[in-house]
Amino acid sequence: MQIGKSVRMERILNRNTGRTIVVPMDHGISVGPLKGLRSMRRAVNDMVKGGANAVLMHKGLVRCSHREEGGDVGLIVHLSASTCLSPLPNKKTLVGTVEDALRLGADAVSVHVNLGDEAEAQMLSDLGEVASAATSWGVPVLAMVYARGPQIKDEFDPEVVAHCARAGEELGADIVKVPYTGDVESFKDVVEGCCIPVVIAGGPKLDSTRDFLQMVSDSIEAGGAGLSVGRNVFQHENRVKLVEALHMIVHEDETVDNALAHIGE
Repeated sequence: MQIGKSVRMERILNRNTGRTIVVPMDHGISVGPLKGLRSMRRAVNDMVKGGANAVLMHKGLVRCSHREEGGDVGLIVHLSASTCLSPLPNKKTLVGTVEDALRLGADAVSVHVNLGDEAEAQMLSDLGEVASAATSWGVPVLAMVYARGPQIKDEFDPEVVAHCARAGEELGADIVKVPYTGDVESFKDVVEGCCIPVVIAGGPKLDSTRDFLQMVSDSIEAGGAGLSVGRNVFQHENRVKLVEALHMIVHEDETVDNALAHIGE
């Protein structure tokens, strides 16, 4: 691996555990200013206080939120987007470049691909092009890969998720984000079919903090490299304590019970 890429990877992955807590905050372009993200400054500062490894956002938000208090947190700039107002909401299009991200001081970039969508070919092409450009600059790439389209019966099917992870790896990603398959054994198969770190997505906001922490813990047991979760983190009523609890599980191999007790639940 290039020296520059290795240095940047250590800004988003804990060098001792090889794992990460990424908090995506790119939801605004998709659905508008969600609860928890109305003040980006406060949101990012809370993630810093809790000990997140990195935050992820679109280029326009960096100027009004990132590292305001000097906190040591990695920055991932997201390069693709779509809105819920579109007739094709799953069709992601590139809205930034690796060079844009570097000018903002980013440590990595990310791209979203929906396998099975009618626009799959273009999204795959976009990921491939971004990965090539990122390699030239020594910038890590996080690929968010999901299966969403008319032929997809179950996006959480282990074989489908394994395909998503492998697709991100094969097109040059350095970290891949996929849905959790629901149990340790099936997610272990996903991880074993991929030679880069695999992190889990959060999906819809969960009602139970215990269920969320258990999902993260199980993914770690299966060999996963952590999480890239937004709403279940930044919309939590005690989000600083939650990130601290996630740190306990992801980086200290603490139990779910102890992590939950830390939050006070």
